[in-house]
Amino acid sequence: MAREENRTLTSTTARTPAVPHARKGPGPGEGATRGWRTRLIVVGIVLAAVNLRPAITSLGALLEEVRDGLGMSGSVAGLLTSVPPLCFAVFGVTAPRLARRFGAGAVVCAGMVAIAAGLLIRPYVGGTAAFLATSALALMGIAVSNVLMPVIVKRWFPDRVGSMTGLYSMALALGTAAAAAVTVPVTDALGGNWQSGLAVWAGLAAAAVLPWIPFVRRRGAPPAEHAPARDGSAPAGLSAAEAPALRITRSRTAWALAVFFGLQATAAYITMGWMAQIFRDAGVPAGTAGLLLAVTMVMGVPLAFVIPRLASRLPHQGPIVLALGVSGLVGYAGLYLAPAAGAWAWAVLLGVANCAFPLALTMVGMRARTSAGVAQLSAFAQSTGYLISIPGPLLVGVLYQHSGGWGLPIALMAGLMIPQMIVGILAGRDRTVEEEATTP
Repeated sequence: MAREENRTLTSTTARTPAVPHARKGPGPGEGATRGWRTRLIVVGIVLAAVNLRPAITSLGALLEEVRDGLGMSGSVAGLLTSVPPLCFAVFGVTAPRLARRFGAGAVVCAGMVAIAAGLLIRPYVGGTAAFLATSALALMGIAVSNVLMPVIVKRWFPDRVGSMTGLYSMALALGTAAAAAVTVPVTDALGGNWQSGLAVWAGLAAAAVLPWIPFVRRRGAPPAEHAPARDGSAPAGLSAAEAPALRITRSRTAWALAVFFGLQATAAYITMGWMAQIFRDAGVPAGTAGLLLAVTMVMGVPLAFVIPRLASRLPHQGPIVLALGVSGLVGYAGLYLAPAAGAWAWAVLLGVANCAFPLALTMVGMRARTSAGVAQLSAFAQSTGYLISIPGPLLVGVLYQHSGGWGLPIALMAGLMIPQMIVGILAGRDRTVEEEATTP
């Protein structure tokens, strides 16, 4: 009987054709290639993240010069504060579809090209409408890259979501702070020409294109994936085999994360747009007020690395949400009661509160099981969230203008922190959108 089984197994093995991808280990040279590609994708992620905010903060540093140079009215200049979240909402929602069609790596590469082109062209277009249009080109590249960064991290580093999210969040915070702090000195070094001061950031974006070029050719697939697409071609960055049929709007977790993302973005844009003015109106010198804003931004550099790593180790991210929210509430209370006397403390506390952004990105990667689910959740949460954030900075300006002081605006900021903490706790629960939104 045993001999018959052995003969059967032997004959069956002989008749069964070899499976090309059945080998367990990498072939000669394949391990080195995978290691090289992994290191290259890390460099690409870092360089892309560094370029996701200088288009905004460099303009803020030279806004007065831009207004004078283009003859821009005050109302149009105020509208500029709402253009970034609007573009992020409109263009970000297209990112998953583009990634399925062309590959996530190709879309990020194109995004870096769009950022470089927009930043290079916009200072020299010579008119307000064209300046806004070229700004939108750069913001379009930022929008799709914003959405796809969590997707790429999930696909390439599924066991290191927290640390890799922390790495690119730290790089993003560094780029944000650097552009705010360096743009004016660089402009002075270039002869005081604001066009050159803005255009110089195109070089950094151009450098970020280079590491993504190999992933355009390979359609952005990570080395562990060999599953063919529906048409038999190579994977396109978002594997068809793993793409769940999700009705994302049915997921309460997705809605909680979207609202959390929107409220933290509201707080961040209000801080970037108005905090320096609050300190100046309290009697703090202009140079010191700018430095206080830089301190708030710089707080995101170390914490953006620590918080995602901590969040990925916790089954529920609610305690981190609460800690960040309490820091924000104390900071706003300080701005109201003693804005000048405790300015440095309030700047630090509000910088801590603004680290809800890397936490939100980490939760995007944790609240979906597959990279396709992460893509849908990331697009929904970020697009919806940025739409929610649009009125905030404008409303603060209106309240400040009509009340003649900062009491009502600061009360609004503190009031928005309460629902942010509530929805953050809901979004931080240990569940996935596939459990709530997968169609039968």
